[in-house]
Amino acid sequence: MSEAHRIVPFQPLDLAEPAALVNAIRERRGGELLNLDRMLLHSAPLASGWNGFLKQVREHMSLDPQLRELAMCGVAVLNAAEYEFNQHAPLFLKAGGTQAQLDALRLLGTERFDAGAFRALEADAAQLTLEMTRNIYVEDALMRRLQAALGNQALVELVGTVAAYNMVSRFLVALQVTPE
Repeated sequence: MSEAHRIVPFQPLDLAEPAALVNAIRERRGGELLNLDRMLLHSAPLASGWNGFLKQVREHMSLDPQLRELAMCGVAVLNAAEYEFNQHAPLFLKAGGTQAQLDALRLLGTERFDAGAFRALEADAAQLTLEMTRNIYVEDALMRRLQAALGNQALVELVGTVAAYNMVSRFLVALQVTPE
């Protein structure tokens, strides 16, 4: 999508103000501003809260990184947020996911989804992602299996990750944030 067709344009790559916030975002991103950041920076309060919150989700929870990235990729697929999928697919692979699993995740929410590509816990995490994203309500039996496998803290973190990345995908899609 060209900038001329985007309703809300990206902030410039060399944005310098508000300096403390821009610097904090650049630090979290390894020196760069992603297109997502450039959109968020239209609102300093939103960008500040987002940066702090998502940093906690991404870097400070005890949830297994593979399950975290599985949930993020699943949400991206279900909400047609290609930007989000492109950001998290490499992280899913780096965390121990396989290309076959990533290919299967591309079919989450369809009859062609192959839960057999995943261990039972991973398949349940994918099902949780589907139920939370499409139905909002989650079957008790699924929640009980996940609690038994993960414990309370990791289950809350998994649910929080799915919820957070539904927020991310909805922001990306509504504002037409495209990959860098």
